[in-house]
Amino acid sequence: MIGELAALGAALSWAIAPLLYRKALSSTKPVSANIVRSVTNGAVLLAILIGLGLAGTLAGLPLWVVGVVALSGLLGLGVGDTLYMFGLKSIGVSRAVPLAASYPLFSLIWAVVLLGQPLSLTAFAGAAVILAGIWLLSSQKIPQEANVTGKTVWKGAAVCLAAALVWSVSLTMMDLAVTNSSVNGLEANYAVVTVRIATMALIFLVLAPFIDRDRGFLKMKRRAVLLLCVGGLIANGLGWVFMNISFQNLVEAQAVPISSTSPLFATIAGFLFLHEKAAIKTISGAVAIVAGIVLIFLV
Repeated sequence: MIGELAALGAALSWAIAPLLYRKALSSTKPVSANIVRSVTNGAVLLAILIGLGLAGTLAGLPLWVVGVVALSGLLGLGVGDTLYMFGLKSIGVSRAVPLAASYPLFSLIWAVVLLGQPLSLTAFAGAAVILAGIWLLSSQKIPQEANVTGKTVWKGAAVCLAAALVWSVSLTMMDLAVTNSSVNGLEANYAVVTVRIATMALIFLVLAPFIDRDRGFLKMKRRAVLLLCVGGLIANGLGWVFMNISFQNLVEAQAVPISSTSPLFATIAGFLFLHEKAAIKTISGAVAIVAGIVLIFLV
């Protein structure tokens, strides 16, 4: 049950974090938010790693594992999460999380188109159900915000789907890295997660003056900084430690469907804590995407 519980822990972590991001994004830009989140998370995780005496564990990781994990961080945390934050800001948690969680659909496409794997009937049905869920979540105007048009919703949906595409590549790279025999145990998992986040933090520190020219990352309110830091530690720290443990105890076809239940938790949380409207299309879309993911991985 370790693998199953770890995957469920990842799902819960990835459902909680968007609530904190959404609150912070009400007063800052997505690019500024991701810079602050990545840098603060990188600093915290590195400090913990050094404080626990795990520098030797980090140094003992194979160079290729470090490289794959670093590239996964650049794609997933840098590109994917920035797109995701644009989606959260424009269409809210209850819609953005399920749309971004459709990344297994893209993983299926890579497997069929690039690797030549056969497309089973259940996988085809899963893809169709996910597409139906995407349509349900993208076709409804957000009623509580009068300035949000249908065009805005479709743009928000598009960036969430782009995030899902990038995440599908990043997730596969992390699976490849953490299933290596050298990444064994909680300490090695923590070192891998730290590498992933610290790499992106360093890149953001270098690029910040160019990608956030009005220096929004330096003007952010303390509350927003705290929300982003805690949300990032929950999602990319705790959540990915859980996910890595799940990968080590389950095959990807079992781990991903369990972790992909996060949209259901996030949609419910968006209704309860952010007062997003509990529309039938929103609930149906979230359920459809989760059901489609399960069908894709059904053997």
